[in-house]
Amino acid sequence: MIGILNSISWSIDPILFDLGPLQVRYYGLLFATGFMLSFYIVSYFYKRAGLKVEEVDKLTIYTILGAVLGARLGHVFFYEWAYYQANMSEILMVWHGGLASHGGAIGILIAIYFYSRKYHRNYLWTMDRIVVPTALTGALIRIGNLMNSEIYGTPTELPWGFVFVNNAEVVPMHPTQLYEALSYLVSFAILWTIYQKDDGKSPRGKLFGVFLILIFGIRFFIEFIKYHQSTLLSDGSMLNMGQILSIPLVVAGIYFWISSKNKSVEP
Repeated sequence: MIGILNSISWSIDPILFDLGPLQVRYYGLLFATGFMLSFYIVSYFYKRAGLKVEEVDKLTIYTILGAVLGARLGHVFFYEWAYYQANMSEILMVWHGGLASHGGAIGILIAIYFYSRKYHRNYLWTMDRIVVPTALTGALIRIGNLMNSEIYGTPTELPWGFVFVNNAEVVPMHPTQLYEALSYLVSFAILWTIYQKDDGKSPRGKLFGVFLILIFGIRFFIEFIKYHQSTLLSDGSMLNMGQILSIPLVVAGIYFWISSKNKSVEP
């Protein structure tokens, strides 16, 4: 499967195993694992804050719906609108592939807004707890992208370049999925450290702001070695869609991080 000379030949089957007509893929398993870990981490946060752990069940439902619907619609409108405009019936066919992390982020932001209103929780306090495991989930999802041989970078001569055999590639490419996965793991470690250092009482918006700065700041730079994926931009564009969408999120992160110094810490 993997042979190392001046590069790594990557030809792994994205299907882990079959259960009759049902296919279990690495991507789906890693995606689900991320949400399971998120559930336990957020439950720990709620318990530490003296809140009912049962409420995390409802929060998880809102988060999953926001993430999946947002990621799907983000892919449709930000990256392949030219195709889906002519194939509207396929927009909700998530099982055919096509999820955008920026759309997922926007979907979660909207979903948590409705959750916070319905259950009378402070929006920023909730987001501060959600973003910590979200960084970990993002890392697992990027590993899933690697297993699918998708969302990789431009050609490279570096010794860790991946030749994605399943996609008929013959030259090594930047494994940007691994770059992002590692950066998300580091971001998770930083967020967890801040939470613990603040004894679980970080000012509202602090963790949320740091998350946006780290995740989408790193994403902005990694996009320089990714192929343009959006049909809405020409190949000659200075920035790609991922970078354009990352800029306002980084700016928002800076705002929340700075303004958190004047925010309350109580739930």
